Amino acid sequence: MRTAIVYYSQHHGNTQKVLDAIAKAGPVDLIDAQNDACADLSGYDLIGFASGIYYQKFHPSVLRWARERLPQGKKVFFLYTCGAKGAAYTAAMEKAVREKGGRIVGAYGCLGYDTFGPFKWIGGIAKGHPTQEECREAAAFFQGLLQGAGGPEDL
Repeated sequence: MRTAIVYYSQHHGNTQKVLDAIAKAGPVDLIDAQNDACADLSGYDLIGFASGIYYQKFHPSVLRWARERLPQGKKVFFLYTCGAKGAAYTAAMEKAVREKGGRIVGAYGCLGYDTFGPFKWIGGIAKGHPTQEECREAAAFFQGLLQGAGGPEDL
């Protein structure tokens, strides 16, 4: 199954750590949402979108990819890192995928070290995350998707 993940990972590299673990788990093409503007997703069977969470949403560059560049009818999954767990982080992405007739096959979210906004004044939250165990869980989630086990969201 040909798989791509469109991602944004910047501040502390939390999302990149998760993606590194996933890249070891199975074949995947990683597409930087800000620097790979020419990538074509039409030849992929499974497409992931990955980001840290900014103001309760995926990074704007990843959301823009989903809205503008996701081909119709693709199987899609989400990966994210966040300073604190929340229920609606994937809502905007879900809407973008459904508007393209996509099928959401799962989501994996874990904590990530966060010093955004006021958190920098207290030294950040979720220090030490994502952990090695969280990265292993993300890789296991991804392997399950490759094996066709896409199911309910893991939020």
